[in-house]
Amino acid sequence: MWRRLSAGKGAFNELNSYELVATEEEDSANENHRLLTNGLRRQAATSNNFYSERATDNSLISSSLGDANQNHYSRFRKKREDSVEDDGESTRAVDGDSWNQQPNSRKMLRRSSERDASRISSIDNPNYCSVNMAMSVDDVTDVTRTQPENRRASSPYNVMSTADEAHKGSETNGCLRALAKFFRCTFFCCFWFGKLCFGNADLSDREITIGQPIIGKFPPNVIKNQKYNIITFIPLVLFQQFKFFLNLYFLVMACSQFFPDIQIGYWYTYWGPLIFVLTITLIREAIDDVRRRRRDREINCQKYTKISKGELSYIPSSSIKVGDMILVEKDQRVPADMVLLRTSDRSGRCFVRTDQLDGETDWKLRLPILQEYENDAELFSLAHRFVIYAEKPQMDIHSFIGTLTKRTISEEEEVAEEIGISVENTMWANTVLAAGNAVGLVVYTGRETRSVMNNSSPRSKTGLIDLEINNLTKILFVAVVALAFLMICLKGFEGPWPRYMFRFVLLFSYIIPISLRVNMDMAKSFYAYIIQQDETILGTVARSTTIPEDLGRISYLLTDKTGTLTQNEMIFKRLVLATSHADSPDDVRERLNQGLRLDPLGEDCVQRVTEITRVTEAIKALAVCHNVTPVYDAAEAGDEEMDYGIDREATYQASSPDEIALVKYAKDVGLSLVRRDQSNMLLKSFNVGVTLEYQILQVFPFTSEAKRMGIIVKEKSSDDIIFFVKGADVVMRNIVRYNDWLDEACGNMAREGLRTLVVAKKVLSQDEYDEFEKRYNAAKSSKSDRAAQVYKTMCAVENNMDLLCVTGVEDTLQKDVKVTLETLRNAGIKIWMLTGDKLETATCIAKSSKLVSTQQEIYTVKEINDRTQAFSELNNFRKKADTAMVIKGDSLEICLKYFEKEFMELACSSPVVIVCRCSPTQKARMVELVQKTTGKRTAAIGDGGNDVAMIQAADVGIGIEGKEGRQASLAADFSILQFSFVATLLLVHGRYSYKRSASLAQFVMHRGLIITVMQAVFSSIFYFSSVALYQGFLMIGYATVYTMLPVFALVLDKDVKEEELLKLPELYAELGRGRSLTLKTFFLWVMISVYQGGILMYGALILFRDEFIHIVSISFTALIFTELIMVALTIRNMHKLMIVAEVISFLIYVASLIVFRNYFDSDFILSFNFMWKVSVITLMSCAPIFLLKYIRQVCAPPNYAKLN
Repeated sequence: MWRRLSAGKGAFNELNSYELVATEEEDSANENHRLLTNGLRRQAATSNNFYSERATDNSLISSSLGDANQNHYSRFRKKREDSVEDDGESTRAVDGDSWNQQPNSRKMLRRSSERDASRISSIDNPNYCSVNMAMSVDDVTDVTRTQPENRRASSPYNVMSTADEAHKGSETNGCLRALAKFFRCTFFCCFWFGKLCFGNADLSDREITIGQPIIGKFPPNVIKNQKYNIITFIPLVLFQQFKFFLNLYFLVMACSQFFPDIQIGYWYTYWGPLIFVLTITLIREAIDDVRRRRRDREINCQKYTKISKGELSYIPSSSIKVGDMILVEKDQRVPADMVLLRTSDRSGRCFVRTDQLDGETDWKLRLPILQEYENDAELFSLAHRFVIYAEKPQMDIHSFIGTLTKRTISEEEEVAEEIGISVENTMWANTVLAAGNAVGLVVYTGRETRSVMNNSSPRSKTGLIDLEINNLTKILFVAVVALAFLMICLKGFEGPWPRYMFRFVLLFSYIIPISLRVNMDMAKSFYAYIIQQDETILGTVARSTTIPEDLGRISYLLTDKTGTLTQNEMIFKRLVLATSHADSPDDVRERLNQGLRLDPLGEDCVQRVTEITRVTEAIKALAVCHNVTPVYDAAEAGDEEMDYGIDREATYQASSPDEIALVKYAKDVGLSLVRRDQSNMLLKSFNVGVTLEYQILQVFPFTSEAKRMGIIVKEKSSDDIIFFVKGADVVMRNIVRYNDWLDEACGNMAREGLRTLVVAKKVLSQDEYDEFEKRYNAAKSSKSDRAAQVYKTMCAVENNMDLLCVTGVEDTLQKDVKVTLETLRNAGIKIWMLTGDKLETATCIAKSSKLVSTQQEIYTVKEINDRTQAFSELNNFRKKADTAMVIKGDSLEICLKYFEKEFMELACSSPVVIVCRCSPTQKARMVELVQKTTGKRTAAIGDGGNDVAMIQAADVGIGIEGKEGRQASLAADFSILQFSFVATLLLVHGRYSYKRSASLAQFVMHRGLIITVMQAVFSSIFYFSSVALYQGFLMIGYATVYTMLPVFALVLDKDVKEEELLKLPELYAELGRGRSLTLKTFFLWVMISVYQGGILMYGALILFRDEFIHIVSISFTALIFTELIMVALTIRNMHKLMIVAEVISFLIYVASLIVFRNYFDSDFILSFNFMWKVSVITLMSCAPIFLLKYIRQVCAPPNYAKLN
């Protein structure tokens, strides 16, 4: 047998004779070139020695002239000439005839010295040092004539080569200088261009005088969400693609085919798939960026009315500057951060929608600061000057510190009055004016606005499986280089062995097939398609096709609350008084009607009257203590009092849905809020016909620090000044008088998942109120530490208050939220809630939604102000076990500042983490810290504009289309309609995508490994020749028409049915370990490939030793059949399209055996001998794999197999 193989080897050597002859000729030419180069180098060394001496003298002279006078210069010049003359004398002593035969030698030397002196004396020349260091061609020629004759004779190229080298050196120095100058100019141009475009990054406070130009530079009011421009588009996209080793490897392999010496096959076999993938990527990125640019242009070109002295003008949003007075109309977006000056409403009220800023759908009440001035002319009048001070730009959307200074100028004196400005007097950018028109003064623009400062730049997301495949390709590349080096070692380091080694690398490059990237991208697009076609999650949109596999690897889910877990619809559930529970609205209505009448029962039942009084005072407090404003449709013509005399349908607007629920409850039991403006409030009982009018003296809005809100009103009928307060039980228990039922009532309602509010009141005398008003106004006007001073002033009056009632409100949850959260928890996913809502609200929702199970405790981190408190709280929580953590945003900042690592370790070990009063930036930071601490994949889900930063920072961003608009869904990777769809998206589609991609990637690598093993066996048998086994169409067809359809059909595989995945979410937990694509599974496929490649090649050589000339037909046919069978063995659940793909591929190959006669001998292929032997080879390569897989299935079945 081996004699026949030797004959085959001889035939093969004869086929490669042209290559060997070409190699010998090339080796001979390389040897001649090497000898010639060495000779020139030796001759050049001689002239370089003399050149170094002259360069030393020149540098010495140049350095001395910097701090010496002309006398010093003359001495150095004389020394130099003497040195050269001495050198010349020594040369004449050796060869005087040569010197005498050159009469112009002295002249040439003198001219050379004069040229050097003239260059040296040009001290003002900035480049004189560089010029002196470089020798001219004449200098070199002159100096070489002073060399001995025998030295010159030994190298005829001496003079010319030295001159050329000097000339090239001069050119090189000139090029380096020009290049350095170019980079220097480029740097300064970029620096000034960036400074021009982006301005000064320093944030500073400002004073704006209405009607006068403002001094200072501020950023332009331009919104820019583009990722690229015309110049950076192609470079950045290519960088994103080629920063991964896999793509860079493909690029290097493709570029190598432009060199004939190492070209193997056809160039389009390498460039075709690469260009295809890059083209698709460029088109996709271009479309996305063009859409972003159109959205930006639409926003930047929106027209607004600018109010100037005596004129109105329309300007685009991008032209708005700090200090401009802008008129904003109803339903129009606020273009920049502004201080509200006036509104079109007579009562001075103004409502804005902030859903795209803080995620809350309720309207926010805003109050103007110059409502008393009815027209624009008064604002620009010379008799008044209004100066507005604004603090430096901040990220906090819930606070603002500013002042308004009113200066009235008269003939006698100038009077100045200073008023404090808070967040209630502002309109932030990207909010929407809900009613009427408003005039505002722009204080922040562009990147200094609250909305932009709380947003983060979108990042390019890469799937975890892509990173894993990228690492595996590095291992494969090392294997390719090692195998190529092994071939060279066995062949011997003879001839141009580096070129042979690189040819071997190219031959074995199919171990990392280019089709891997093509198949993976096509699979991702297919996953996105089937997600959108799933009828169980209708309306789902996959906006990103790069990370569907990550849906199956999620370990942490960070979710918003309002609009995500809840519908943001509050329902009043419970009213608790001192002696009873007023559960029935009819009973409350009856007692309220009796209480509003003038002593209807007399003195016959003192206890009954006391209970009626409690109910009446409680309902009055609910109807008065709030920030709710009734909004009506267009009022009917007629007297205004008649309008309020009938029970017209009103729409209540407030910053908190809790307040709306309380006011609606008061209306349902008989006391309606019919009118409210800045200074007055009107309540009406239509059942009794009683009207209650109040003058609003002060309103104290809810803050996260105070945890309560209050209002001071004056009842017009009795002139009583009443202070109403409602808030959380944790703070109200220290404000109200001692009682024995508050804690029990709050505890009972909290266990039911209700949001509790404690309501109390206090009657103030006129003197008490006057003293309080004086101190409160002074605190509000403070520019430093304003919040602390206001809080201190409030605490002075909030004491010994009468407890009226406790209310319980339920926030309606989204559909199937409880079931979904329980399913995700059983799937091994930890869920964190990040919300901008109050602490009490977040805690109640966590309980009612079963985010915190009934067996788990809740630890609320106390208020943290310094490092010591943070350390103490972390130690206290460390002692807890199986406890949910609740923490506020400001306390979180301090913990992260001093104990970031310790806090994150504790938080990640907790089953549930709830962060309330959390800003958009904090949400994004928490996502990044979870990724950094655990190294696991995270998902973020939200529905408002305040969730965009979190969604973009997460590995998988999920947006919900709801009441708060589409901003979150447009910025997300996946968009759904309700929270319950998350379970199907992760547990079903996430599992399928990951499992399928893992199988597809490993099989494609197996397809490349097996043909590489066959190539290595072929080369080792035939004298380690770097010649391809399969040429031309065979290599192209192997990865495309012959095997692409069956291999790609793996994306249809299902290991478990959808229904079972939702019933047993525990199956999802094992996906987080990534066991479907690990080094273990990878090396298992490597062993299979080595075995099958060896069997196919050696089997073909042994069984067909008489038909060796048909080795290509034999081995390639067995290879195709083996791949088709392996696909069938890999599939877990056969699909009809998989069978179709197998049949089509088989028929295509059979047809090509007949059509492509250049590659196949049809007579030989149709013979029985060919058929049975190929069948035996194929069976030998696949049968052991099938047996091992069957044994493993029986002895150690996977978890999903146990379901069947």
